[in-house]
Amino acid sequence: MGVLDGQVAIVTGGARGQGRSHAIALAREGAAVVVADIAADMPTIDYPLATPAELEETVRLVEKEDRRALGLQADLRNTAAVQGVVDATLAEFGRIDILVANHGVINYGTVENTTDEMWETVLATNITGYFKMMRAVIPTMRAQNYGRIVCTASFGARGGFPNLPAYTAAKWGVIGLAKGTALEVQNSGITINVVAPAAVGTGLFLNQPTYNLFCPDIENPTRDDFEARLVQNNAGLNGRRYLDPEHVTRAVMFHVTDVDGVMTGQVTDVGLGASALRW
Repeated sequence: MGVLDGQVAIVTGGARGQGRSHAIALAREGAAVVVADIAADMPTIDYPLATPAELEETVRLVEKEDRRALGLQADLRNTAAVQGVVDATLAEFGRIDILVANHGVINYGTVENTTDEMWETVLATNITGYFKMMRAVIPTMRAQNYGRIVCTASFGARGGFPNLPAYTAAKWGVIGLAKGTALEVQNSGITINVVAPAAVGTGLFLNQPTYNLFCPDIENPTRDDFEARLVQNNAGLNGRRYLDPEHVTRAVMFHVTDVDGVMTGQVTDVGLGASALRW
C-alpha cells in the first residue's frame, strides 16, 4: 500500500530527467501518472530536448511499477494543448490530485545578446506554461476539496546569475506565482509549493552549450573538460558536483505526501550546499 493509492498525478516535462524520476516515485507510492512533454526540439534552445521514444519509455517505467500511465505529447505553452492534457486525464482517470509542474528549458546569453525569441521561448515555457497548467487543474481540485501542486523553480531563483537572464527571471517568477496562488486557494484543500534545485545532471544541464559556457578557454570542450572545471572550481558538496534527479524527487514527494495539507507557499531548496550562502 502506498501513501498515494487511488490518486492521479500529472507530471509535465516527464519524458526524461527530473520528470521521469518524479513519475516513477509517484507510481511507487500508488498514483496513476499522466506524463506530458513537448518531446520535440524548440527554436533558440541549442541542445536536444526529449523525444517521443523517451516519453514512451517513461510510461513503460511507470507501468513497470504496476500503475496505470498515460503519455501525452503536448506543447504546454499553448492553452488548448494544456486543456487537452487536463481533459485527457479526466477522461481516463476521472480525477486530478497532483500536478508536478516540472517542464523547462534554458538558453545562455547576456541581456545584450538575448533576442526577443530567446526570451519569449524561455518565459513562455518556464513560467507561462506553469500558470496555464495550474489554472487548468485548480477547478477540478477545488471540486474535490483536495490537490497538491509542486512547481520546479531553481537555485537560479535564489540569487543573480550571469548569462541566464530569461531563465532566472522565469524561475524567480515561479516562486511568486506559487506563493500568490497558494493564498488564493488556501482552505480549499489545495497546497502549492516549490522545489528549488541546484544544477541537476540531466539534459538541460549536461550539454554542449553548458560546456562551452564553463570552459570558454577550451575549443569544443567535452563533458570531461566540464567535469574537470567543476572540480577546479570546487563546485558542489561532499565531492558531488551536481545533483541527481532522485535528489529533487525526494523534495517533491515530501510535498505531495503532505496528506494533512499543513505546508503551502513554501520553497524547498535542494541546494547542494549553496543554501548556506544565500537567503
